[in-house]
Amino acid sequence: MTTRTHRMTFPLSEEDALNLRAGDQVIIDGEIVITAGVPTHERLLRCLDGLEPAPMDLQGAALFQLGSFSREAPDGKFELLYLNPTTSTRFNPYMPRLITGLRLRAVGGKGGLDENCVEAMRVAGCVYLSFLGGGCTPLTQAVRRVVQVGWADMLTHYRLVRLEVEGLGPVTVGIDAHGRSLYAEVREQAQQRMPSIIEGLDRQREEMRPASGKSGS
Repeated sequence: MTTRTHRMTFPLSEEDALNLRAGDQVIIDGEIVITAGVPTHERLLRCLDGLEPAPMDLQGAALFQLGSFSREAPDGKFELLYLNPTTSTRFNPYMPRLITGLRLRAVGGKGGLDENCVEAMRVAGCVYLSFLGGGCTPLTQAVRRVVQVGWADMLTHYRLVRLEVEGLGPVTVGIDAHGRSLYAEVREQAQQRMPSIIEGLDRQREEMRPASGKSGS
């Protein structure tokens, strides 16, 4: 299968999200929203439930599980010092409602999301983008400015931070808006191969076992 590379402006339109296929590469320009906090996702659900106002407009946004450190500069603006992906599977319990409730067009981080999230993405027209683990330097270099910081009362990496980026990536479409997940396919392939792997290991152990009754000199 030929890998396609797209340079796209975020947030994505529904049409753009549906055009992407699992395995495609994406270079991101435009605006994204990031956080690495489980408490932040819990708080976002409170917003959906009408228990508190959202700190920024997230309808149709790109919401990524990227850790960051932002600080207030002398001019009163926030300065971002680094950007790095965190494991998305920690957020499996929260993402289905957030994806459908906010009609998110793109989510991402590293490690993928579960089947409940995949179904929510299919319904909402949303893709999961896989970021380079440990890719702090090239990811941070793509940040042009901090547009908005939400919930500045939280720890820096828990805040919602809206960023303007240019040339962020490339990132991989790990799950597309049609329900195909590269993570699920890899797990399935591993499960199919497991019996033969175990059989091979058993055979190697048997071959390495000393012959019974063999005496030493």
